[in-house]
Amino acid sequence: MSDTHTDVPSIAAAALPTPVPRAEHELCPVSGLMSRIGDRWSLLVIALLAARRYRYNELHRSIEGISQRMLTRTLRALEDDGLVDRVVYPTVPPAVEYGLTPLGETLLVPLSALADWAVDHAGDIPAARSDRTDARTAGAAGKE
Repeated sequence: MSDTHTDVPSIAAAALPTPVPRAEHELCPVSGLMSRIGDRWSLLVIALLAARRYRYNELHRSIEGISQRMLTRTLRALEDDGLVDRVVYPTVPPAVEYGLTPLGETLLVPLSALADWAVDHAGDIPAARSDRTDARTAGAAGKE
């Protein structure tokens, strides 16, 4: 690509070996982040914490269907990644509050862009799936 062509997304501009070595894929910071935010609960937790800090039980009540164990695991993983911080207040019983770290806040712009894309194309993916299913069905019927 030329230096004058600057509209190329960085993901398309990256030179990847073929085949991509498994170890390289597993160590890739992009793959690791996508695995973290792509799990069932992390994106929702980040979205809630983007608005304000939450106490643990308040956060738990705000997410229907998540178990205490899974919320704890999700928060710990986000803490380990430096995206969420945990503050314990010396009360009886101790009050625990969670919020985004400055690093976690920097993730909000790219996540918002991804969310906007998903909303803008919400009907496109199901339509493409339906078209592919219809094409497969027609192809299978033609082979009979």
